[in-house]
Amino acid sequence: MTQTRRTSLAGARAARALTPEIEEEYAAARLRFVLAEAVRKQRQDLGLSQSELGRRAGMTQSAVARFEGGGTVPTIPVLDRLARALDLELRVELAPHAESA
Repeated sequence: MTQTRRTSLAGARAARALTPEIEEEYAAARLRFVLAEAVRKQRQDLGLSQSELGRRAGMTQSAVARFEGGGTVPTIPVLDRLARALDLELRVELAPHAESA
């Protein structure tokens, strides 16, 4: 029996040449994930369902689910509506990279 060797995501990423386009997509995916996790965690901490958060933010439950799944790139106005619906304040900051400081 032949076994298929599995490669981790990190291993697959390291094995391929990272073009600027690929790096940009990784950065966008990372940002979507971080934002989605923050919204999901706050929603759960407040005991809200996706439907209730959607109602508060003027969105559908499916739009909240897509956002929490990292499937959409949110606009600043959408992030602001979500933040307000979660009793948070949206702050956008441009800062030097940690290694530059």
